[in-house]
Amino acid sequence: QVQLVESGGGLVQPGGSLRLSCAASGFTLDYYAVGWFRQAPGKEREGVSCISSSDGSTDYADAVKGRFTISRDSAKNTVYLQMNSLKPEDTAVYYCAADPVDHTILGKYYEYDYWGQGTQVTVSS
Repeated sequence: QVQLVESGGGLVQPGGSLRLSCAASGFTLDYYAVGWFRQAPGKEREGVSCISSSDGSTDYADAVKGRFTISRDSAKNTVYLQMNSLKPEDTAVYYCAADPVDHTILGKYYEYDYWGQGTQVTVSS
């Protein structure tokens, strides 16, 4: 059974950091492009970052460049999203997604086949 499980969300003050994890089971995540997306109330789901399956290249939305870092841990079959210098506008439910078709740029959410259940990130003082 193909499954993605996100974890690591929570409440953090502005300027703080969180690391989200996306753990896969039932398939080898290294063979899939992985994207992180987020959705705030009343807004469309938007891309945050992705990591390629072919060469490990990464892409970021302009809003998070220089603050967020995506990475893989093959041994743990997990992809991480390190989020630093968090802002209130980063508040959203964060989802990871996997696609057997490689992505070297983020693309749209509907291009990804497999999804996790999401984890809430709230940035507030």
